[in-house]
Amino acid sequence: MRAISVLLPYRDAAATLGEAASSVLADMGADDELVLVDDGSRDDGPVIAAALARADRRVVGVASGGVGIARALTYGLAACRGAWIARMDADDVSLPGRLAAERELLASDPSLGAVATQVELFGDHVGDGVRRYVDWQNGLVSAADHARSIFVESPVCHPSTMIRRAALDAAGGFLDGEFAEDYDLWLRLVEAGWGIAKVPRVLFRWRIHGRNTTWTDPRLSFDALRRLRARHLARRIDRAFGVWGAGAAGRRLARELSANGADVSFFIDIDPLKIGRTRRGAPILGVDDGLARARAGGALVIVAVAVFGARDLVRAQLAERGFVEGEDFICAA
Repeated sequence: MRAISVLLPYRDAAATLGEAASSVLADMGADDELVLVDDGSRDDGPVIAAALARADRRVVGVASGGVGIARALTYGLAACRGAWIARMDADDVSLPGRLAAERELLASDPSLGAVATQVELFGDHVGDGVRRYVDWQNGLVSAADHARSIFVESPVCHPSTMIRRAALDAAGGFLDGEFAEDYDLWLRLVEAGWGIAKVPRVLFRWRIHGRNTTWTDPRLSFDALRRLRARHLARRIDRAFGVWGAGAAGRRLARELSANGADVSFFIDIDPLKIGRTRRGAPILGVDDGLARARAGGALVIVAVAVFGARDLVRAQLAERGFVEGEDFICAA
């Protein structure tokens, strides 16, 4: 079986780096490696990493000089020799059996570019919002599940993933920019025809402590994520389209799609106060009229509703009317 390279960048993570590194080392084989990337730490993290390298020949330490997560990952990737690139963060815990299960899933299906596991949350800042997000992520298991949800949110917890090195290289690796480098990678993998799937077991613990870049990095703001989704989604749109949702979420998505060269033809909404009006020069239609127009003109329907639980109701309604997800409609946010 080919080797795994676990890629773990860190910065000022002395309090948790030892626990995180030990959790993967205990799960690795003799030919695997753990690549620790010091991205400009000012604490004792590099001292801990050096001690780990002295104690275990499977640990490789490199320093990127404080270039940011995406470039640190690229720097570390250059030191990786494995066919499978597993990710890990310095404040999380990888559970026993994770690496073997992910490698087995990737090896069993050559169409998969990346896999993850279901995760559990821990820490002192676990709120209802992140619980709903992780529940949603954990509910996505098959490649089809991930493909249909790729434009809603990032469908996997990045540090829980393992990526096929050939797919990662073919997709261009980790890119640096004003966007979430992990979500951008998943979008590029799917766009290139690779699948993403999960091992349907909790094999990773994701620590939420209030300082996670998920909540503090402007590249992961709602607006930045919407811009990223729209850029990739616009390339997917090959015909006229309507947006289901004339509220704030639908209007904002339509604006970003237009900025990427895809202009909405009509909106669909259930609010009688909106129906009959226009948004961005496009008419707002009721459900029956909107879906009839989509059918008659072969238009794509993009579902952009933000109310919790509403997306699944719209998805079910479209399916009942014979619309096929991925062909006739796409869920986005």
